[in-house]
Amino acid sequence: MRSKTYPLSLRVNGVVHKLRVEAHRTLLEVLREDLGLTGVKEGCGRGECGSCTVIIEGRPVKSCILLALQADGQPITTIEGLAQGEKLDLLQRAFIDHGAIQCGFCTPGMVLTARTLLAQKAAPREGEIRDYLSGNLCRCTGYQKIVQAIQALAEEGEKK
Repeated sequence: MRSKTYPLSLRVNGVVHKLRVEAHRTLLEVLREDLGLTGVKEGCGRGECGSCTVIIEGRPVKSCILLALQADGQPITTIEGLAQGEKLDLLQRAFIDHGAIQCGFCTPGMVLTARTLLAQKAAPREGEIRDYLSGNLCRCTGYQKIVQAIQALAEEGEKK
């Protein structure tokens, strides 16, 4: 017997996708499996690590604990939506330039979370950055280079 499916309209990275999904499927599953957006990662599956973070209406959201149907019609940004073609977003570039990427598994979630912070506050202090990133876990970098990358971009923006 086939599971019942429901219509879903996702506006991801500026593109509208019309789908039919089962009610139990998470946004993470739909983004990765149906739309092929593999920048969003599944780490813990419980909303604790932040690897699955996307931006929905300007907020960082853990896509592993959000049902896809709950995101119906909302603007969603994934890591793939930050770059303009081959040109990386300034925050992505800052992460690379400051060595804030090692294995890269947590990086999309970190970058998207940091992007929402910088949208709210142009020049956050180190403590504010660390607090804001507290829902994103990294097992490789020790966070210092991540914080430095965000601070460097904020300082660059202040100079302009």
